Amino acid sequence: MILSYQECLDKYGSDYKLKKELSDGKLFMEEKGLYSTKRNATELDLIMKKYPRAVCTGYSAFYYHALTDVIPEHYYLATIRTDTRIRDTRIKQSYVKEELFRAGIDTLKYNSSTIRIYNCERMLIELLRFRSKLPMDYYKEIIRNYRKLSSKMDFNLVEDYALNFRNTSSLMDMVQREVL
Repeated sequence: MILSYQECLDKYGSDYKLKKELSDGKLFMEEKGLYSTKRNATELDLIMKKYPRAVCTGYSAFYYHALTDVIPEHYYLATIRTDTRIRDTRIKQSYVKEELFRAGIDTLKYNSSTIRIYNCERMLIELLRFRSKLPMDYYKEIIRNYRKLSSKMDFNLVEDYALNFRNTSSLMDMVQREVL
């Protein structure tokens, strides 16, 4: 379990007791301001704790949804446009309008981590919107995997997400051509 400094103070009562837990080996400092009750916390757990309002998107979301086997070089996180810039070299941040940000947020259990992530339906719209920015073979791999998932997907939800964008009809045409 990952705890912030404030959560540790609430749990242990004082900075002295927190340092005592650290020296006794019952608590481990993972990063500045982040502590763990187990020796080796995953980097993903730390990032999800450090940025609780952020949502996995892009390359990260495609990987965690098992739509590709390409391990992303960074953690791709979306935040509301007015949120503070994340100054972490491990993270690629994208800013999203507040009215679009909340659409499709889900939680996913990945290995032992629980992550906030956009669902498959939202990520299909994102894939089609940014297809020209992705390598063609990467795009084709993900589309192939979406075709395999198509019987389990809620295409009414896909259409609802597409309605948030100006090019709704072209997005839905692409869904028809590429996935169905």
